[in-house]
Order: sequence, then structure tokens, then C-alpha cells
Amino acid sequence: MAGNLTTGGGKDLPGDMNRKSANTDSLVVCFGEFLIDFVPTVVGVSLAEAPAFQKAPGGAPANVAVCVSRLGGSSAFIGKVGDDEFGHMLANILKENYVDNTGMRFDQSARTALAFVTLRADGEREFLFFRHPSADMRLHESELDINLINKAKIFHYGSISLIKEPCKSAQLAAMNIAKKSGSILSYDPNLRLPLWPSAEAAREGIMSIWEQADLIKVSEDEITFLTEGGDPCDDNVVMNKLFHPNLKLLIVTEGSAGCRYYTKAFKGRVPGIKVKAVDTTGAGDAFVGGLLSSLASDLNLFQDEKGLREALAFANACGALTVTGRGAIPALPTKQAVVDALTKYNAS
Repeated sequence: MAGNLTTGGGKDLPGDMNRKSANTDSLVVCFGEFLIDFVPTVVGVSLAEAPAFQKAPGGAPANVAVCVSRLGGSSAFIGKVGDDEFGHMLANILKENYVDNTGMRFDQSARTALAFVTLRADGEREFLFFRHPSADMRLHESELDINLINKAKIFHYGSISLIKEPCKSAQLAAMNIAKKSGSILSYDPNLRLPLWPSAEAAREGIMSIWEQADLIKVSEDEITFLTEGGDPCDDNVVMNKLFHPNLKLLIVTEGSAGCRYYTKAFKGRVPGIKVKAVDTTGAGDAFVGGLLSSLASDLNLFQDEKGLREALAFANACGALTVTGRGAIPALPTKQAVVDALTKYNAS
């Protein structure tokens, strides 16, 4: 979310649009919010203390879609923005990064969502959202690109679209369409408490679709929140309270330390790559994008622990490289950059 407006890709990306059309059998479709973040031009200040702000593309599902494409995969984004300059700018950013944006819709009566975000000196993130309502909240079920959803090998989404109607019904319908077409459902709750009416509403909303997912990625803080104080490091808490019978894979991210993985057959931990962090924004989305790009090419990873561990090491590296640059989309790595980083790490 932080950083400047550059896309980090655009015309300098390897390949061309033909590269995308050849990979539709491994399409990752991401559903949800796409917005403009405003971040202070200096770090370690509150929003009120910030002397000026820079604008940058934001929104976890869109970040994941760009990451998959940046890594050489095939991705698409479904969501709604305002029929304004910001909305069209966001659509162009997807196009420049070879993400299929035909599922985007433009609302003439609501603006593209805005968020002001900063990392204060005490390390806490501070958010101020302008969504009263914003265009992303106004996506209707009738506006869904059903053909695009039906093509998805993996359908990825979060929880923010569940907060308000009509977008909530649109998301539930999209999930149902994807499930019926045989897609893997991937869920990253991406908890943003300030957007929910209450903590209880957030917990209930996030958990309301929990058991429909085939793959869930959750952070340690989110485990504590969702289990109402459970120890995120306790395997029993994770398995007893969050793992469900239909789940193929549950991932717990641990920041720079790496991640843990849980399936019905095995569980384990994959360490992260140590880097000097400049901006942690987008690290989780890069991790998800890295994992989904691997899964889209080989769904057997759910049963192959060795292959899954390799995919998670790749995903960890995606997250690590992203924090070495400013902003989410600008800092997302190419596949070659990740391979080089892993080669260097394994040789050390």
C-alpha cells in the first residue's frame, strides 16, 4: 500500500499479452476491493502529524492478482471502482501488469475507495478509510463476470467484501459459482477491524464462510482474534478451532520467521528469508500470490509435502523481497528475482 504510484512492472515486464492467453488453464481469479492508499511522505508519524501524502494502489485481492502475474502466472481481478480518474487508473495498473481486468465494473454514483494509512513511531499501523459507501461495496451479483469465474482454477477472496450489501451477496454468489465449476477456493481473511461495525461482527463475518474454503491463509494475530485469545503457536488451538473437515491446507504466516502449514496428513514449518525490511506493506499478499502461482500449476501440492514445502519457501521469499521495497504493487518480485534469492539463501 505504501510507496509511490509506479506499478513496478508495466512495459518492462517480461513477455507480452500472448504469455497470458497461453496460461488460462491455470487462471487465478481474485475477488474484492481495489482502492487508493494515501501514505505519509515521512515515516514514523501519525496521520495527523503527516506533512504530505503520496497515493498508491492498494487492496489485498488486487495485490495478489498482480503478484501472480508478475511471477509469470495467469490472473484476473473482479471488483468495482468508481467511474472516476482513480478507478480508471487502477484498471490501467492491472492492464499494465498483464492482469485480466474485464471483470472490473465502474460505478457512476460512488467513488473509488480511499484509505489513509501510516506506521506510527510506536510500530502500530493507523488506518482512516473513506467508504461511505465506496464503489467496491456496491458490486451487485448481476454484475459478476460468470464466464471469467468459471475459468478459474483458483478463486481467491478476503472478508472485507462481506461487510456490506450488495457486495456481500455478490461475493457469496461468486464463491458458489466458482465452487460448482471445480475451482479451489482460497481465503485470506485480511482482518481490518476499523471497517467492521464491531469486533463481534468481524469475527462472525469472517467465520461465516470459513468452512467453504479449500485453502486458508491466516496470520498469528488473526488466530488470536478469531479464537478469542487462543495461543497462535499452539497446534491444538489451530487444529481444533480453525481446521475444518473440507480444508485442504491451512497456512499460518509468522512474518519474517516464515510460516506453518497444516493438512489432514501432515504439518510443519518453513523458515523465512532474513532481509532488511523497508516497508512491510503487501508482504502477506506477495506470500499468497507466490503460493497460488505454484498451486495453480500443480494442485498435487496439497498431497505432496516435499513439493508443498518448496512452494512455501518460494512464497516466503516473495514476501521477503516485497518488504525490501516501498509499496505493495511496486515491490512485488518477478519469478527470476525469487529464484535468485532462494539460490543465494540456500547457498549460504
